[in-house]
Amino acid sequence: MLGILLVACHADRPVERYGFIARLGDDTLSVESVTRSGDAETSDEVDRFPRVRTRHTVIQLGPEGGIRHLVMQIYTPSEPVNQRHRQVVVDVTRDSVHLSKQDATGTIQRAFATDGGTATGLLPQMYSLYELYFAAALQRAEESKRASDDMEAMRQLYINRELDQFLRASGDSAQMRQFYLDREFDQFPLGHGVVRPLPGGRAEIEYDWLAGTGEATFDSADHMLSYSGARTTYKVEVSRLPTPPDVSAAAERFEAVEAKSGVKELSVRDTVRARIGEASFTIDYGRPLVRGRVLLGGLLPYGRVWCTGANAATQFTTSVPITLAGMRVPAGMYTVWTVPRADGADVIVNRQTGQWGNEYDASQDLGRAALTTLAPATPVEKFTMSIVSTSKVRGALTMAWGPFQWTAPIELWSDLAARRRR
Repeated sequence: MLGILLVACHADRPVERYGFIARLGDDTLSVESVTRSGDAETSDEVDRFPRVRTRHTVIQLGPEGGIRHLVMQIYTPSEPVNQRHRQVVVDVTRDSVHLSKQDATGTIQRAFATDGGTATGLLPQMYSLYELYFAAALQRAEESKRASDDMEAMRQLYINRELDQFLRASGDSAQMRQFYLDREFDQFPLGHGVVRPLPGGRAEIEYDWLAGTGEATFDSADHMLSYSGARTTYKVEVSRLPTPPDVSAAAERFEAVEAKSGVKELSVRDTVRARIGEASFTIDYGRPLVRGRVLLGGLLPYGRVWCTGANAATQFTTSVPITLAGMRVPAGMYTVWTVPRADGADVIVNRQTGQWGNEYDASQDLGRAALTTLAPATPVEKFTMSIVSTSKVRGALTMAWGPFQWTAPIELWSDLAARRRR
């Protein structure tokens, strides 16, 4: 258990100045400078997710470490002129969250009930908010644990079935509610999240908007030292900086690149359309970049199911029945998943469609088969899928990224059935 009793805000807490930097491989995605004094925190931050945005945020914290009042000034240079400057104001009470967003087009206001959960803000780009989120959650988890310990003592005196069931269901984890702080916050209600303390000064987080599980590390004073999204669809790696970085200089660099080449998605979505004889095929998939990362056994752990791309699961459509790597696949739409292994890889065809990231349900599998593995002539920076026809009835599905190329042969059922009749 982390030493979360130290997290609560104190007026005499010494002034702390530090920062965070978030990277995706060898690319820097966000830089943040933080000043913490007593129950007040100020952040200056810039990110590209994918639009460049700079944020100046002032936060008033409650005694439990959660946000009580927040004012965020956001500047987005690539937006229309009347939306470039935006202000978001948040007030959190015991049972509700009140938000307003104002720019030159007008003001939008929303209020959400917390339903008993601890509410705090969250942005994938701003890691001082992650630090506050973990702090409030871990403090709540400790309070719940103490309450459970007290109730366990009561249970020894008064055995009660309902109380016993409650105690078995409770644990050290904390149920949280998060409010979304970016421009589209008014399109989302409060999200749900769970934070779990782990041994060795660690904690993990799962929540509605994060496909997978993030993990953070902390020092003995409960400062967040690092955060990893390796087990999520947003595979960012975050480090704490002992001194505040120059956010203005980083913003100038980000804005100059965006002005020159436009807004670039981190993992673009692409569509492949191909034909093999009478059959037509479509693949809809995300195309992440290598960005200097180790892929096999690193970004793509051996033995773990991968969505075969990025963000939304890869969708595969065939107009006629086929065999894919020997698996019989009726006409229709499917998702394609892959499992890297030290000695190769497997492909999985799944009946479920529309999943986000790692939302994989093995009970929906149509089948699983081994892929042929080769090394491309030159490393492939952007993940690439293709379908190549070798005859009117045969072809291959190919997936190439970095140092590997995986191939699954395709054969039309009509030809396979004809050959079996002969």
